[in-house]
Amino acid sequence: MSQHFETNSIRINPSKSNQKEHSSPIYLTSSFTFDSAEEARATFADEIEGNIYSRYANPNSSDLIEKVCAAEGTEDGIATASGMAAMFGSIASLLQQGDHVLAARSLFGSTHQLLTRVFPKWGITSTYGDISDYLNWEKLVQPNTKMLFIETPSNPGLEIIDLEWAGNFAKAHNLILVVDNCFATPYLQQPAKWGAHIVTHSATKYIDGQGRVLGGLILGTQELIKEVQFFTRHTGPAISPFNAWILSKSMETLGVRMDRHCSNALKVAEYFEGNSQLNAVKYPFLKSHPQYDLAVKQMSQGGGIITLDLKGGVERAQSFIDELKMISVTANLGDSRSIITHPASTTHSKLSEEERERVGISNGLIRLSVGLEHYEDIIADVERALDLSRK
Repeated sequence: MSQHFETNSIRINPSKSNQKEHSSPIYLTSSFTFDSAEEARATFADEIEGNIYSRYANPNSSDLIEKVCAAEGTEDGIATASGMAAMFGSIASLLQQGDHVLAARSLFGSTHQLLTRVFPKWGITSTYGDISDYLNWEKLVQPNTKMLFIETPSNPGLEIIDLEWAGNFAKAHNLILVVDNCFATPYLQQPAKWGAHIVTHSATKYIDGQGRVLGGLILGTQELIKEVQFFTRHTGPAISPFNAWILSKSMETLGVRMDRHCSNALKVAEYFEGNSQLNAVKYPFLKSHPQYDLAVKQMSQGGGIITLDLKGGVERAQSFIDELKMISVTANLGDSRSIITHPASTTHSKLSEEERERVGISNGLIRLSVGLEHYEDIIADVERALDLSRK
């Protein structure tokens, strides 16, 4: 295995079949055969390695996991059918009735729904902490707290959580540290280096990179992933072989794509910073970002997401979106195409206005996923829409 991300992402591949293919084939099969009854018994008993059923594992999902584990620096992992299946599986497989989760308040909307509406049905409770007050987190730990769940940078507020602090805090309180690394990708940030036990991804986003397939990843220590494997095998959130094949091939270009996403995003953020029609522009590698020094410490680049806080609230934000000509209006992100989303009315609409305000989602906030187009064309489309939407 190489020491370089790009080489591993391209050169880690499963053993070739007798066809000697250069590019990995797609294994579109639900099950696998055995040469004897004894081989079947031994495989089911985990005495020997082998494929059994694609709900358990498939050569394509195994190929994807091997590549992403090498990138993240984790021991093992599971690929799931979607990012939210990964979020759910990373919590449900490791906790039980009566356990408590301590989470950063700034979370993706659907993850918030899991913690506040889904898991309480099974007796798993949660408490939110604010990243602006790390000292107060000590008071939030309960006798039954078993997990610390964070995402950094956060979606969509781009809040940065100190991974070194999180790793030390989790160790001091014997907590399982779970980090949603979707925005940064393993190319820009590796939470396991800072003490994360589990790293999750919506592979639908940057790992795919072209808005084609759904997928999720749960990566971590062998001990914990063994528990996750038991849970996912018997609850069934399996990724399809085709989707796993797409995502594995996409890993080969993740590095070069993220370089362009980050370069474009920084140029767009710098261009609009200080614009009179905006309350603020936020991007981790802008020096005006409240956690700029922290972002530089734990990320190699700032990522592909910026936020624009438009003056005029919801009405102005929606008018701005309607004036865009090139940039897509959709709830996805991490695509080769630039994408605009209004979180308050879409991805985070199920949160109350008070909850949104506490995580920095104003009514005029726009999340811009900066794509791979020429940055001047992205700037031109945003600038034109800003001018036309001005009342």
